Amino acid sequence: GLGIALGGTALAAAGALWQVARMPLLASARPRAWALAAGGARRWQGMAGLGLLCLAVLMGLTGQGLVAGFAMLGALLLGAALMLGPLLDAVLTGAARVGAGKGPVRDWFWADTRQQLPGLTLALMALLLAMAANVGVSTMVSSFRLTFVGFLDQRLTSELYVATETAEQVAAMERAVAGKVEVILPIVRQDRQIAGLPTTLYGAIDHRTYRENWQFLSAAPAPWDAVAEGRGVIINEQLARRAGLSVGEVIDVAPGEALPVVGIYGDYGNPIGQAVVSLPLFRSHFPDVSATRFGLRVASDAVPEVRAALEDAGLPPSAVVDQSAFKALSLSVFERTFAVTGALNVLTLAVAGFAILMSLLTLSALRVPQLAPVWALGLTRAELGRLEVGRAVILAALTTALALPLGLVLAWVLLAVVNVAAFGWRLPMYLFPLDYLRLGGLALVAAFLAALWPSLRLSRTPPAELLKVFSGER
Repeated sequence: GLGIALGGTALAAAGALWQVARMPLLASARPRAWALAAGGARRWQGMAGLGLLCLAVLMGLTGQGLVAGFAMLGALLLGAALMLGPLLDAVLTGAARVGAGKGPVRDWFWADTRQQLPGLTLALMALLLAMAANVGVSTMVSSFRLTFVGFLDQRLTSELYVATETAEQVAAMERAVAGKVEVILPIVRQDRQIAGLPTTLYGAIDHRTYRENWQFLSAAPAPWDAVAEGRGVIINEQLARRAGLSVGEVIDVAPGEALPVVGIYGDYGNPIGQAVVSLPLFRSHFPDVSATRFGLRVASDAVPEVRAALEDAGLPPSAVVDQSAFKALSLSVFERTFAVTGALNVLTLAVAGFAILMSLLTLSALRVPQLAPVWALGLTRAELGRLEVGRAVILAALTTALALPLGLVLAWVLLAVVNVAAFGWRLPMYLFPLDYLRLGGLALVAAFLAALWPSLRLSRTPPAELLKVFSGER
């Protein structure tokens, strides 16, 4: 961490020191000389940024694996940061042309903003990356939450789940719920290699629970009919991606048993492959595997009665879990994740706002010679202070507008490239406009607060300090 901080500081300072070394001896004291030097550097910066963005696109089209995904992310973020200065300069130039001739104060404001841009670019880059990261991560987390809630509704369909340890407990459970439940769904599994990858093979009975609730990413017609008749197997997305399988391809699910893939389903959060065949087919190959966990489909108003019957049959209360408890536990994890994400949003924007504050404080000490003539021409110190705040907010608003598409691209890379390479499943991407407006508002507030202190200092600058500028000119 210390090395990154020192190395980043050295890189950030290298550009300015290089420009000083190439300037005439006394030129570095003149802001206009810095603006002209920055113009040349901005062109090189823009070309480097464009090259990195092209590299990110190339990595997205041809790269494979986590390394390529993170290289794409790095090129995307660095390229966008380098392009920020040239893009802001182009927008400010256009604004100056549109407002040309509408008043000397307006003309001076846009020209002065362009001149101050080199000193603020690094802080605005921090704001750009903070805002883009917040948009990207918030989109990813919120998309994951929506997808996971739907996934829980698909998978946790049984009203009660029972875990047993012995055959006697299984028999006691079946006697206790006889006539009180719609169906007992046994959960049987066997770990094995399928398509050369570690996979958990499940056996499922033919019941409407699966037909009505499971959603497929791709499937043949009537996939559950094929599974029930022992003519097909369904697999999860992880196994399909890692083994390069698609619907219709034949795989060995058990010794001497090859079946075509009739469906591929999303399985979010699972690190390994899964496959599901009919329960009779499963038991024909793995007769020694007995079910110890069960899902019970029960009418909602009968859940307390069934739970009491199971406890009366000798099953401990911890062995019986209802669907709502499962979902509440799973969603509570997400609520904590949202709390952490919100805190990180505030933290990163606060860091970006602090960077803007330090830049403005540094520039404010150097701007007195430039502002004194404007004050002498009739603008009050309070008006100059308001213009300084307006400049910071305008630049922050432009940066925020550029950060939104960058953040959405970042979210897409995280969901469609990095997540697939890391975990083997892809999340759908959803948009959350209200969240983006909230983040944009936080960015503007951070910029406003950062500009407030320097502008107050300017508005309270003693006239004698401003007059000293003209004495120095003599």
